[in-house]
Amino acid sequence: MLPGLPADIDQIKGFLHPEEAAALHRWARTQSAAGPLLEIGSYCGKSTLYLGIAARDNGSTVFALDHHRGSEEHQLGEMFHDPALYDAQMGQVDTFKEFRRNISRAGLDDTVVPVVAGSAAAARHWQTPLAMLFIDGGHSLDAALTDYRCWAGHLQRGGILAIHDVYLDAALGGQAPRAIYRLALQSGLFECCEQVESLAVLRRL
Repeated sequence: MLPGLPADIDQIKGFLHPEEAAALHRWARTQSAAGPLLEIGSYCGKSTLYLGIAARDNGSTVFALDHHRGSEEHQLGEMFHDPALYDAQMGQVDTFKEFRRNISRAGLDDTVVPVVAGSAAAARHWQTPLAMLFIDGGHSLDAALTDYRCWAGHLQRGGILAIHDVYLDAALGGQAPRAIYRLALQSGLFECCEQVESLAVLRRL
């Protein structure tokens, strides 16, 4: 286990393979020395912890962007709906309380800055160059394209673009993340560094 991770990291809600988590931390440790990181789609904070402990070691910052109302697949009646994260009084998913609890327990309140908003709204007046961007938001084509188009341009040269759930075989997962992965490569602005399980890692040229 990486130093700084909670002992119960495997119990924290999330959809991150251990090898993907290790790769995220490795890239974040390198990139956070050059500037801040931004994650799209924090859910309950599992991936945020791996990014956060790397950024903390370098005195850097992770901006954790999520509206905390769940993606399409988390909604009531959908495959990945979690009743424990559903606010029946409000009639909607709410992952923010669980996210804040996990970040605080890990001692990352001074490293992780939650941005509770939709992707387009948060990007509208964004000015800060990013050393690393991790896209793991909604998996509809519209959501994935919005995340890529709103944020990829904020990456510094040499910055890292990591995209989760990139599958060659459509039977293994939705193809929207793969679509933005291909769009990034076709733009000529990115080169592929590696793929670990479903985590694709590209570098901004």
